[in-house]
Amino acid sequence: MLESVKIARRQSEIRQNLAELAGKENPTEDEVRQMDEQDREYRSNETRYRAALIAEDAERRDAGEELETRSDREWSDMMAGFEMRQVALALDEGRQLDGQTAEIVTELREQGGFRGIPVPWQALEVRAGETVASGTPHPVQTRPIIDRLFPDSVASRMGAQMISIDAGAVEWPVTTSGVTAGWADGETANVAGPTTYATTDRAMSPDHNLGIQMRITRKTLKQSGAALEQAVRRDMSGAMGAAMDQAAFLGTGANGQPLGVITGAATYGITTTPVDALAIWGAFRSAVTRFMTANAAGSPDAVRALIRPELWDYLDSVLISGTAVSEWDRLVKNIPGGNIAMTNNALAAPSGSPSATSSLLTTAAGGVAPIFVGAWGAVDVIRDPYSDAQSGGLRITALATMDVTVARPAQLELLTGLELEAA
Repeated sequence: MLESVKIARRQSEIRQNLAELAGKENPTEDEVRQMDEQDREYRSNETRYRAALIAEDAERRDAGEELETRSDREWSDMMAGFEMRQVALALDEGRQLDGQTAEIVTELREQGGFRGIPVPWQALEVRAGETVASGTPHPVQTRPIIDRLFPDSVASRMGAQMISIDAGAVEWPVTTSGVTAGWADGETANVAGPTTYATTDRAMSPDHNLGIQMRITRKTLKQSGAALEQAVRRDMSGAMGAAMDQAAFLGTGANGQPLGVITGAATYGITTTPVDALAIWGAFRSAVTRFMTANAAGSPDAVRALIRPELWDYLDSVLISGTAVSEWDRLVKNIPGGNIAMTNNALAAPSGSPSATSSLLTTAAGGVAPIFVGAWGAVDVIRDPYSDAQSGGLRITALATMDVTVARPAQLELLTGLELEAA
């Protein structure tokens, strides 16, 4: 306990005792002597209290940074202690969970119903190791938690925010119009009249279930040991991350898939600009300008771009006449390379004649992410006890419920018809 707190409590006790003694009309000699002693102690404690506050203030400043980040570090350390190997063995052998893994699973069960063993999303973000030629996992490095989406997720690099939802449908009221100010035209004139402050609800519902199946042989369970931890985590997160990325941008909205940002551009109200010409930096510059004039971005480096590798290949090969500067050089000079995500998973392959591709631009305005990815609860890991019963293997299914929506359409723009060859 802090010294200042101890002194403050003692001062409170002294004041209470003095109040009782002072209320007596005829105090005894012992009570008068007691009042004198407590009065002297009270005045002495005032000096000690001020000194303690000064000393503790310096200590607080020294420990300020450590105190601000302690909760994040403790949460990361707790998630780092979650063992996927315990989940696999519990499903296969019925072994009891223990340690931090048991604590986390118990907490998740209290928040929602799961048929199998719940696995927190954060547990899939700590990944390590590579698979060698023999197929036996060999862990070589532990990666820290860097985001709520998977570390290499394209959606994360494009500024998408992953939101954890306990149960039910969730809506976010997003401002779609603003209040404007106006000057009074004269001494007795009125200022501008009231302007409607409108909002639009962006809803996400638990209608879309993503699942993967993993088959673990009996030999793997007995031979890999602790290395099984990283193998299960790596394969599960890799498969789910790729599927989530594709759904976030190219989801059809049918057959159980959520409606992706690119596929549902018209539904979400996202501006689509058909370039229908050879891809150059000028097409991106015009889109960035539209972001800035709409107050969605303050500078070009606030814009993120999603492109295909084929577009990078073309832009880097087109040189400005008489120079060694390519269109790609002009692009990364204004939009930092860290803001450009290349993918062959979240964008459709070039097609048509001449071959053309698309690009998605996003920006975060006012701290609001351009894309929301909602995940309901944790990943539900369920055992299939029958499919591999003859071989003694373990087959598990991981189920996740998710949805995608767009906050403000003004924070996104889709460029189509970026041609990669002359007509």
